[in-house]
Amino acid sequence: MSRARMTDSPAWASATPRLSVLIPFLRDDPTDLLNRLEAEAPDLNGQVEIVLLDDGTGDAKLTAALEQRVTTLRLPARLITLTANEGRSRGRNRLASAARGNSWLFLDSDMRPDRSDFLAAWLALIQREDPAVAFGGFSLMQAPTDARYAVHRSIALKSECLSVEAREQAPEKYVYTSNLLVRRDVFAAEAFDPAFSGWGWEDVEWAMRVARNHAVRHVDIPATHMGLDTTASLMAKYEQSADNFARVIARHPTVVATYPSYRAARLIRRLPARGALRSVVRSTVLQDWLPAGARAFALRLYRAALYAEAV
Repeated sequence: MSRARMTDSPAWASATPRLSVLIPFLRDDPTDLLNRLEAEAPDLNGQVEIVLLDDGTGDAKLTAALEQRVTTLRLPARLITLTANEGRSRGRNRLASAARGNSWLFLDSDMRPDRSDFLAAWLALIQREDPAVAFGGFSLMQAPTDARYAVHRSIALKSECLSVEAREQAPEKYVYTSNLLVRRDVFAAEAFDPAFSGWGWEDVEWAMRVARNHAVRHVDIPATHMGLDTTASLMAKYEQSADNFARVIARHPTVVATYPSYRAARLIRRLPARGALRSVVRSTVLQDWLPAGARAFALRLYRAALYAEAV
């Protein structure tokens, strides 16, 4: 494991939190998110702590600024700074090992709460139901509307920014570690698999394991995903995710078989010229003059063509 440096807020040592908010980041500045959460401090009575993990950013200026900010917080908070990157699964597992609450909220650093009582709403849910797992939902309410993000925006609105009712149709599928509540005993039994590398599917695979023994709740406590990608960046992430998709298929074939992405990949797998198809749709995605919806459809087809090699 990488060497870690700890920086604590004044309230950290004496706090006995009920909820731990776990925020990993790599080369992002989580200060804006931290400030928004800190605004709720007077109403939380020390029941919520923040644990941040810098997963090997290596930016001395950012580290110094964050350490200074943490030491001024009213919320109980700890900043863990790593000297080298450990990856998405190992990083989140390390965050979990530092958490002291009985419930943990995994919150990505590029998320922004969509309500001023965001932490209070999560705390109220814990006090009312103490759920094993709950996902609060995505939105793009505060996200940038630049043209370069139009394709990602189109895909996210169609497949990720869904209502509670829509997510409940496949509870384990619509679980992302960007706004995810997990009870301590559940995570102790099922941690994130460190064998996943690159981008994608480690959170959904985790939810598939958890769903065997626990209800996966979906609630309306949304946060905006600010980190929209350019089309080229999103394509690169899909290209990284094919091996992870194969790993999920091997472990949960019955569940994955119900997913449209799997069915599309199986159809493409039968095509004699699937390599040519992949090249054509990739080129289509990159045509800026096409409508965003058409490019988003082509990008989903490109992902299915990539996944065809894994099914």
